[in-house]
Order: sequence, then structure tokens, then C-alpha cells
Amino acid sequence: MHIGGLKPCNNVFLAPMAGVTDLPMRELAIELGAGLAVGEMQTADLRLAQSHKTQQRQRHSESAGIRSVQIVGYDPQQLAEAAQFNADLGAEMIDINMGCPAKKVCRRAAGSALLADEPLVGRILEAVVNAVDVPVTLKIRTGTDPVNRNGATIARIAEQAGVQMLTVHGRTRADRFLGRAEYDTIAKIVAAVSIPVIANGDIDSTDKARAVLEQTGATGVMVGRAAQGTLWLPGAIARAIAAGGDVAAPSFSEQLRIHQRHVARLHDFHGDHMGPRIARKHHAWFLQSLASQALLCTTALRDGRQTFNALESSEAQIQHLAALAEQGSGPRLALPAAQQRRSEAQLAA
Repeated sequence: MHIGGLKPCNNVFLAPMAGVTDLPMRELAIELGAGLAVGEMQTADLRLAQSHKTQQRQRHSESAGIRSVQIVGYDPQQLAEAAQFNADLGAEMIDINMGCPAKKVCRRAAGSALLADEPLVGRILEAVVNAVDVPVTLKIRTGTDPVNRNGATIARIAEQAGVQMLTVHGRTRADRFLGRAEYDTIAKIVAAVSIPVIANGDIDSTDKARAVLEQTGATGVMVGRAAQGTLWLPGAIARAIAAGGDVAAPSFSEQLRIHQRHVARLHDFHGDHMGPRIARKHHAWFLQSLASQALLCTTALRDGRQTFNALESSEAQIQHLAALAEQGSGPRLALPAAQQRRSEAQLAA
């Protein structure tokens, strides 16, 4: 597939997730086979461009693949200026967020709240497309609520404005992340336009990705929450689709090695203070993913999370993960041996 003049290596993308898909996560996802990893949402308010959070989100490397920067706002001129600012910094693609359902975003009439104002959507897209020479993409939801599913109308507005690709999360703004994704609605949006459409929502396996592509006619898929703790998933799905077969999950030890690399990069990127704190949520997702694969028992999941959360330093976390690697595979992974014995004794009591 092509996005303007850009050609991702495949059609399975990592979704942008604020506070999650930082540079270390995007780099690793691309290295593991994802076709594109969109950057975290950045405010279009350039008065905040020099804040630490925004500068961290602007960081990029060649290892992270195509540099796609996502911006959020509600003012056409402000968004156009933010797009130009990021293009001047090296962004190869500008993605506009009209899909975020978070209250702090929507109460400013940004994110998915914009879907309720179709004329404003058109003005924003035209302003941004005219401001930059790089491809502009758009992420939306299927509408504002189940009664007002106007995703197909928004898609036509986007295509007319010159948007090069559309990503659709198959829920309305009101649905947030509840219920099932509306793949039938995504199919209607795909049929309404000729630009590439990427399907997003509840894609957590190769079989699901294939079914969604077949049902919707979408050009590709985007993996979001399912990649938390399983960064290998987008790449595995891409390889399976390309090979026409299925790809099993990496071995237990390989998943741990990926996680070790991720945590070490989080420390390097965020520093010795924030790095360990940010690593905690990724470790919790990692343990949860192991539990969902039946590689970790419930007790080990709970106690392993508590053990890791108590570690204050980068060095302690790295040493903990190294100790887990030495223990081998199975439900004992998340616990030091002595703690595992105590937990087993408590269960037997």
C-alpha cells in the first residue's frame, strides 16, 4: 500500500496511544515487524511545544520507521501551524486525531468531539493539507453515538480535502472502548471512498485480522491495546498475512527477552526517575499477556506485579528481569523461588 509517496513495509500498524507508544515502544514494534508505528498524540498548541512531554513525544529515530506525527486540536489555523512545525522538524506524515474519546480532549471540542461538526472537520482538513507537503492522514470513530454514525460522511469530506489515508476505530465516541467494534460500519466507510482505510478496534490475533480485512475490505489493520505487553503481535500478524498461514506466539523465553529490551530502552529514554515508573505499567501488561496465554498462574500474576512495582531503580528492575530469565519458563516466571514457595504454601493451607 501507499500513503501519498510513502510505502510502509506492510499493512499492519501499531496504533498511537497517548502515554504508551513512546519512542522505545515504536522502535521495538517496527523492529519486530510492524509496518508503521504512529507517534503519540501531541497538542496543536505550539505554546506547549517546548514542554518536556511534547519534546519527548517529538523524538524519533530511523529505527522507528516512517515518522508519523499525530496532532490534536480544534482550530484550523492552529492545527495547520502545528502540522507545518512538525513537518519542519522532519515529520514524514501528519496524522490528525478525531478519534480520541477522552473527556479532557473532547471537552475542548477536539478529538472525536469534532465528528459532530462536519463543516469544521472540512475546514481543519483543508487547512492542514494546504499547510504541508507531506501526506496528511486522519483517525476517526464511526460517529458521535449509535444514533449518529456519520463516519462515511466524514470519510468523503476527508478524501475531498486531500487526506491520503483514513484509520477508523470501529466504535462511536459515546461507546469509548465498550462493546464490540462495528466492522459493518467500517465496511460502509471503506465503500464510500477510494483512499486507503485502516480498520482499528479489537484486533488481537491473526485470525481476527484476516476476518476484519475480509469483512470490511480495508487496506490494512491497526493494533492498539492488544499490543500492550505483546509488542511482537503486529509483526506476527503481518508475517502470517503475507505467508498465508499462521504464526504462533514467540516462545516464553523470547517474549521475556523482548520485554527485557523494552524495559532497558524505557530506562534509557525516560531516565532513572521516570523510566522505572513507566516500566511498571508495561511489566503489568506483559504479565497479563502471559496469563492470557496460560503461561502464568493468577497468583504469580498478582505477586509478580507487586514485586516489580516495589522496585525503585532501573538497576533493580533489570536485575529482577535477569533473575526471571534464569528461572526458565512456566508459572514460576513472575516470582523469585522463595516467594513462589510461600505462595504455593498459602494456596495449600
